[in-house]
Amino acid sequence: MQAEYRQRREQLMAKIGDGTAIFRSAPMAVMHNDVEYVYRQDSDFFYLTGFNEPQAVAVLAPHHSEHRFVLFVQPKDREKEVWTGYLCGVDAAKEIYGADEAYPISELDEKLPQYLEKASRIYYHLGRDRNFNDQILKHYQSLLRTYPKRGTGPIAIEDTGPVLNSMRLIKSEAELGLMRQAVAIATEAHNYAQEIAAPGRYEYEIQAEMERIFRVRGGMGPAYPSIVASGVNACVLHYIENNRQMQNGELLLIDAGCAYGYYNSDITRTFPIGGKFTPEQKMLYEIVLEAQKQAIAQVKPGNPFKLVHDTAVRVITEGLVELGILKGEIDKLIEEEKYKPYYMHRTSHWLGLDVHDVGVYQHGQDKPQILQPGQILTVEPGLYIVPDTKLAEDQPETDPRWVGIGIRIEDDVLVTPDGHEVLTAGVPKAVNEVER
Repeated sequence: MQAEYRQRREQLMAKIGDGTAIFRSAPMAVMHNDVEYVYRQDSDFFYLTGFNEPQAVAVLAPHHSEHRFVLFVQPKDREKEVWTGYLCGVDAAKEIYGADEAYPISELDEKLPQYLEKASRIYYHLGRDRNFNDQILKHYQSLLRTYPKRGTGPIAIEDTGPVLNSMRLIKSEAELGLMRQAVAIATEAHNYAQEIAAPGRYEYEIQAEMERIFRVRGGMGPAYPSIVASGVNACVLHYIENNRQMQNGELLLIDAGCAYGYYNSDITRTFPIGGKFTPEQKMLYEIVLEAQKQAIAQVKPGNPFKLVHDTAVRVITEGLVELGILKGEIDKLIEEEKYKPYYMHRTSHWLGLDVHDVGVYQHGQDKPQILQPGQILTVEPGLYIVPDTKLAEDQPETDPRWVGIGIRIEDDVLVTPDGHEVLTAGVPKAVNEVER
């Protein structure tokens, strides 16, 4: 992968020209007291370096005569390593990760100015680490004050997002390989969950079995907190308590993905716990499934990203009118968003190093994001008949027979040169496949 990371750095440096880009590693996150969460590197930092330690800074200075890629890292420390694991160290940062130069992180303030003083601007994302933000701003302000003496130096700070996010949006073959493995592991877990879910079992039992598969198959673990929502819990979009006992006659909504090599899958399936849909469950399920099928059909190069959502919204609105849950003219209902009490989220998001991956969805009001080969997005319409939903005055009260049903179906879809590929097609979703 080092060749891939190097290629990404070269591509980014070509974009920033005579600027200097600075990337900060993710901080360690505290679980409680002095216990920390398992470390997870910042996605941008990892994308460009593959380096997986905290307290590090990467500098890309394409205009520098010798050091175009510089790493500041923790030095080797035998006492610390006994407690928390081996560190790469300064020398290996050059040998393993291809840095032109590497320094101890303690020397950042001393060494950084030489990579900034001839740059036209600084590329840096002002993140959550306020102390580090202040550190970069201090260097910037110092160079501004001395600019008249040199006639060189950064005169602006620009966010790294616009230049880097467009790169991350298009997946390379190496990235696709990692994502296919994340999908394969999650597919196995979802299929096993459908086999073992039964009345009387607890949601956390299903979660545990799925996450066991994530780990024993070589994954890093869940891509996000797994949602295993039975009955009315499925109407809570990000339900993660997973502590309810499942009952016969209910649906089970599972939204769970696997992280593999830092890349993520994201799959949702909804199926009857007792093996058969009730008539009401089946009618709502078929609306969501048809909305998803038609939305996926719009995933092709040249189509606007928003067309996927607009297609799902129309099918769902038509279905709700047909069942008498909504009343009115379809176009007007859509324009006035009368479907939102039952379908309140968007249909898609980008997927990659982050579950909700980087990349814009709209370039201003009149310029939509156009789908391109190599992009991966989710397609996940849903219906949630939430108890005590507040409805518009011109809409009927929801018949109690629908209340408490929550359904979502989600697949990961790759845009290909001639259309799309549903990466998660290995998890059944047709009515006759999920019933037993």
